[in-house]
Amino acid sequence: MASSQNSLLFFFIFIFFTVIVCSSTAQTSFRPKALVLPVSKDPSTLQYTTQFKQRTPLVPVKLTLDLGGQFLWVDCDKGYVSSTYRPVPCRSAVCNQARSKSCITECFSPPRPGCNNNTCGLFPDNTVTNTGTGGEIGTDVVSLQSTDGKNPGRVVTVQKLPFTCGSTFLLEGLANGVTGMAGLGRSKISLPAQFSASFSFHRKFAICLSSNGVVFFGDVPYVFLPGIDVSKSLIYTPLILNPVSTAGSFFQGDPSTDYFIGVKSIKVNEIAVQVNTTLLSINEEGFGGTKISTVKPYTVMETSIYNALTRAFIKATAKIPRVSPVSPFTVCYNSTLIGSTRVGPAVPQIDLVLQSSSVFWRIFGANSMVQVKSDVLCLGFVDGGVNPRTSIVIGGHQLEDNLIQIDLAASKVGFSSSLLFRRTTCSNFNFTSNA
Repeated sequence: MASSQNSLLFFFIFIFFTVIVCSSTAQTSFRPKALVLPVSKDPSTLQYTTQFKQRTPLVPVKLTLDLGGQFLWVDCDKGYVSSTYRPVPCRSAVCNQARSKSCITECFSPPRPGCNNNTCGLFPDNTVTNTGTGGEIGTDVVSLQSTDGKNPGRVVTVQKLPFTCGSTFLLEGLANGVTGMAGLGRSKISLPAQFSASFSFHRKFAICLSSNGVVFFGDVPYVFLPGIDVSKSLIYTPLILNPVSTAGSFFQGDPSTDYFIGVKSIKVNEIAVQVNTTLLSINEEGFGGTKISTVKPYTVMETSIYNALTRAFIKATAKIPRVSPVSPFTVCYNSTLIGSTRVGPAVPQIDLVLQSSSVFWRIFGANSMVQVKSDVLCLGFVDGGVNPRTSIVIGGHQLEDNLIQIDLAASKVGFSSSLLFRRTTCSNFNFTSNA
């Protein structure tokens, strides 16, 4: 009888440990299809910020989102403590992947994150204030949520994610509480590239900006409440490579990590605006063209393009009384005399015409107009001067409640047009449910 009871006891112990081992194996072998990050809009700076956990022990790291940023950079001067931080040596595989031509041979203080001898160097820059510095590349643990495109899933970890150490002064001009910038640009060490390499998913990501938006990494449906899959209705246009870097500091021969698209013409109420079309192409020195940016709060245009657009818009709204301009805008209206639609104020739509007349990015009132006072609406475009590096920079306000997908493998951009037409917004991703 005792022998029978012992056998039964051993059987249950065996089953218990089998379950534990299998459960542990499942956790370690889990490979997400995609990852998700929340996005918030800072009301004082109009910057879009995100947050994930980094270091050992893990701490939340708040970052300004930079769509065209070369890489993740974090302030290592102040309070960076981690037992898993490792500097990247000169001439290592990660250093080559980062296209670095800089080797920091000696740091004149005791070793710490951001200050080690014989380490690979890059140039972290604050793209809001256009300031930069030199910094070492390091790796550390990063933790964030997976997703199936409908709901957040299990938390996953990247053990050795490369990033660059910035300095505290680079944080000037960034949103309160931010300790760096999350670069999503067209480089091999940007966050999309690193996440897709770490988990072997598609080199594809999407941003959807609003007061509370979302970034997806990977190839999944983009489902917003009440169950609307935005991925099924995207319009596509080719990505264009600018062969000359548009960063503040870079190595000779580096291409731009910004995302450029081929705007061929502009229309207001379907009537073409007369612009110098040579400005819409990128020249041999990397000047001109159109890029998408999350660090510019409003679309910025070269002066002649801006003047042509505002003249056409004023002509198309001749019956609406204008009021004194409110900086940084020059075309403003009495909003009490402007009607309302599902897609914002009832004003003429603006089309950015792409590779053909049938492919265009249509900007409705919600994205073209800015409420600057209770009774004043302004056209939300800004004069960028006579010789800017890029002729048109599509800014955050024009991107809000439009899902933008970057497909790096296929070298194309997908865009949804305003989600307001579909009775949803970029704030409607369900971050609360794991069902």
